[in-house]
Amino acid sequence: MNVHHILLDDNNPEHRELSICRTGTINRINLNDSKYQVYASFCIDAHNYAALFHYGIIEAMNELHFISESGNGLDSWDEAFLHHSALSALLPIIRRCCESIDPQKKETILLGWQNQPVGVAWLRMIDPVKTAGFLRDFDTFIVESEGFDLEFIL
Repeated sequence: MNVHHILLDDNNPEHRELSICRTGTINRINLNDSKYQVYASFCIDAHNYAALFHYGIIEAMNELHFISESGNGLDSWDEAFLHHSALSALLPIIRRCCESIDPQKKETILLGWQNQPVGVAWLRMIDPVKTAGFLRDFDTFIVESEGFDLEFIL
């Protein structure tokens, strides 16, 4: 089989429209509010979305108890909530994951593939420095969210 390898480019609008080019949001909310209100949001771009899974950060975060409809905790197909009482436990996980990233090791990862109508392997370059910066910003967002719950929309 002849397989085409396509390296996703976030600057290419056609690539950004592909379903494999996923993004997410983390909202600062209060689960006890009588109506849904978002107090602040933290965006996850397509690069960092892929990096969260590649570096095992989502898996590490699942050490915590996430509330989700599916009961699967934090995954890529369900929104999940983290109670404010768990934020102090989330911080060391994020910091540990950030420290474990080798800033010298850029990686190309396989996001997915398709067989029809032609064989295509979808690849993404992961920049460890960009991911570490994202995790530091996420750390700040967590600290600033004290007393609030977090809603993860992946």
